[in-house]
Amino acid sequence: MGQKTAACDVLVVGSGAAGMAAALKAASQGLSVIVAEKEEYFGGTTAISAGWAWVPGNRAGVAAGDTREEVETYLKNLAPGTYNADGVAQFLDTVPEALDFFERQTAVEFVYPEKAPDYQMDLPGARLGGRAILPKDTDARILGDRRLLMQPYMSSYTVFGYMPQVGPDINEFFHVNQSVKSFVYVAKKLLRTWFDAARYRRPVLRSNGNALMTLMVKSAYDAGVRMWKSSPVLELTRGDDGAVTGAVLGGEHPVRVEAKLGVILAAGGFSGNTELRKRYFPHDAAGDDHFTPTVGHGGDAATMAIAAGGHIDDAVSSVGSWAPVTVFRFRDGRQRLFPHLRAIGLPGLIAVDRHGKRFGNEALSYHDFGGEMIAHNAGEDKTFGWVIADEKTMHKYGIGYAKPWPMPRGYFYRTGYLVKGGTLVELAGRIGVDAAGLQQTVAEFNVGARAGEDPEFGRGSTEYNHFRGDMEHKPNPNLAPLEAGPFYAAKIQMGDLGTFAGIAVDSDNVVVTEEGTPIPGLFAVGAAARSVFGGGYPGYGSHIGAALVFGYRAGRDIAQLAAERGVERGPAVTEGAER
Repeated sequence: MGQKTAACDVLVVGSGAAGMAAALKAASQGLSVIVAEKEEYFGGTTAISAGWAWVPGNRAGVAAGDTREEVETYLKNLAPGTYNADGVAQFLDTVPEALDFFERQTAVEFVYPEKAPDYQMDLPGARLGGRAILPKDTDARILGDRRLLMQPYMSSYTVFGYMPQVGPDINEFFHVNQSVKSFVYVAKKLLRTWFDAARYRRPVLRSNGNALMTLMVKSAYDAGVRMWKSSPVLELTRGDDGAVTGAVLGGEHPVRVEAKLGVILAAGGFSGNTELRKRYFPHDAAGDDHFTPTVGHGGDAATMAIAAGGHIDDAVSSVGSWAPVTVFRFRDGRQRLFPHLRAIGLPGLIAVDRHGKRFGNEALSYHDFGGEMIAHNAGEDKTFGWVIADEKTMHKYGIGYAKPWPMPRGYFYRTGYLVKGGTLVELAGRIGVDAAGLQQTVAEFNVGARAGEDPEFGRGSTEYNHFRGDMEHKPNPNLAPLEAGPFYAAKIQMGDLGTFAGIAVDSDNVVVTEEGTPIPGLFAVGAAARSVFGGGYPGYGSHIGAALVFGYRAGRDIAQLAAERGVERGPAVTEGAER
């Protein structure tokens, strides 16, 4: 008996924002689409993310006075040596069209916050708001029983199962032990979460990136897209002319897929691939100094493209979107990661190196602070630091995953997440940091912090810094001295939210060879492809914004490109093929 086959117009590899955007747009044009996801759940890294999308030129931003010239100025200054004028133009040209499609022709709805500062507010062209949007919350029951096929939240990033949103929602959680209003607010959220989990096996109220992916997957099912989970691509298939014609899948759908118009690679970046990290990540030459919290970024798309004649383009200012993480283990030995995407910018927290010295502005974006951490540790055997807090700060905010009062702290000590010392000297001894250096650093930091200043690194000097702090704390939302012990520490190492280096593509998202020749029938979008921002990280949702826009473009243009090379659309499904 021969190998089973399935036919479609378009095969999309990966079910994150980029893949689903491509699938939805292609399906809206009457094309037959299969989405092959290698993981056991749909949604990819997008589903565990905050869900924001950086899409300047959206209707709210334009109405507020944001201009294309400002956006271009900002992006030119963000990564001047790798600015991609043509790619940025395509991105900005397509934003209004793509958002209109999602909001009018799919179940996706967006919220347009007035304030979401660009990550580098000190650069020309940066704005306080109007560029980053986020999805509306949704109820997972819109998927029926299929809701359990969605990627769950990252457990270490939830608060007892609830996933707070950046902005007013998470601020209530920061003040839960300081305000009756916040306590009541948080209690309602948690009680609803626990009730739903008990009744439906998983909380049904979906927020952040999980809401976005739930809505996109619902729209895909409604549009007739065939969604196949646990179905890794074993190899791409090619015709005699070298064009990619489909793929061989394994797992739950072991079939040979014939994709009439082509294959769209949207399976994420390569930060989970040790060999590719060793080649492209400057701090991870041995392959053991990086810990990614991403889902599915194992380099599958990159290795497929390379096998088909493509290559990775690393001509970017930063090969990855860096995110410091704490690595810890449950008692059964399972490893867990906590990405420090915001908390280090809160007052009363500092980050130090092995010598007890600060090495950057802790209120920068996770990407920019991560870049400083990598640069500071260049030449050392490992890339790491420590987040330090005193008793008052630990009581008020906690340190990331280690929750504040009244939560018991024994669990965080047992898992290795948190270390405690009665004095700075004792803490330094327990974490292997130079005690004299740590004492001097804290003493010098405290002088400025009491006045709301950071002369050394300028922490708390921009609106974006403030957005990462506690806006109710005076005189500076990002600064408070570390005074009375005991003192606490959590180790930070380098992680990421995806890669900016990626598969080289042309202006149509078609994968190209090192000579620049397009490989017919093979496309790459999202974190799989080289970033349109040249390695810069402009603001909240830079990965997702580009993924939605270029995924949409790939889905929109694939039929036209196929027609231009003389390929005619065939039947959606061949006789006897798997549906």
